[in-house]
Amino acid sequence: MVTPAFIKGLSRNPAARNSATWLIRQCIRLVHATGNWHTVGAENVQPFWAKGGPAIVCFWHGRLMMLPYAWQSTQPFHMLHSPHADGQLIAAVVRGLGMKSLFGSSRRGGSEAFRRMVGVVKDGGTVGITPDGPHGPRMRAGGGAVTLARLTGAPLLPVAFGCRPRRLLGTWDRLAIALPFGRGVFVWGAPITVPRDADEAGIERARLALEQGLNAVTDEADRLTGQSRVEPAPLASSEAHP
Repeated sequence: MVTPAFIKGLSRNPAARNSATWLIRQCIRLVHATGNWHTVGAENVQPFWAKGGPAIVCFWHGRLMMLPYAWQSTQPFHMLHSPHADGQLIAAVVRGLGMKSLFGSSRRGGSEAFRRMVGVVKDGGTVGITPDGPHGPRMRAGGGAVTLARLTGAPLLPVAFGCRPRRLLGTWDRLAIALPFGRGVFVWGAPITVPRDADEAGIERARLALEQGLNAVTDEADRLTGQSRVEPAPLASSEAHP
């Protein structure tokens, strides 16, 4: 089983890390090549496939695996990764699948990464963010993507994949592992815009809309592939509504 200790061990062994990166990439390619995949809600993202950004693509951390194939465009796509060992491994995998990488988190390099994302989006590019990453809580949106949307005027585009057969790992994000020779779907939600003059209440409404939109596309992807729903992490008592 893939554990944090296993990933950290790979980060200390370049030869093992390179081998693991190659193997994971080939597995993703095999799953896509042998599966029957289609897209729902393409009208929500088609304009961005045609011309690129500015756009902020959002997806839950547990639905990372097939994301490189959700973006069906030759326009550049920049994905934000944690600078930790797991983020470095994911970045190496997706770079080999045609994506560019930005590094940073709320704990390490966050300010610099955010400035770089602002620059990419303001230059008309597209960035990808996991609003519940890198440490959760699962399927609960943080505020980073909404802040980026407010500062740049770019829309938030929710997306998820569902597949059958699959395995859910016992990780905090319930990472979905798609298996070969199956069927899968990418579901794109409607763009969410955040006014540049949004106040604190408006930002919270946008954050909640993003969280609900992401959970909606994730639920729909699982429904379309006959899979059970993955539950978001419980709200903290201070966040729960009466």
